[in-house]
Amino acid sequence: MSNTPHELAAEFPEYVAKMQELCRTDAHFEKLHDAYHVANRAVHAAETNVKPTSDEHLLELRKERMLLKDQIFGYLSKDKA
Repeated sequence: MSNTPHELAAEFPEYVAKMQELCRTDAHFEKLHDAYHVANRAVHAAETNVKPTSDEHLLELRKERMLLKDQIFGYLSKDKA
């Protein structure tokens, strides 16, 4: 599993430097970032049958990942003055 799909750096390549900086300087962003990676790995493990789960549970995991991704994008795309 060396190439996990949906990594944030691949999803938002234009924001890689900003994500790195925010992880160092903003505890809330770091928490969102970490939660996304946990959710993403859970989805990937379920999709590849490393940790099989029900379709309903997989759908919930995907929804959680999407919500976190939306929150992260909102955080990245807002202008801070």
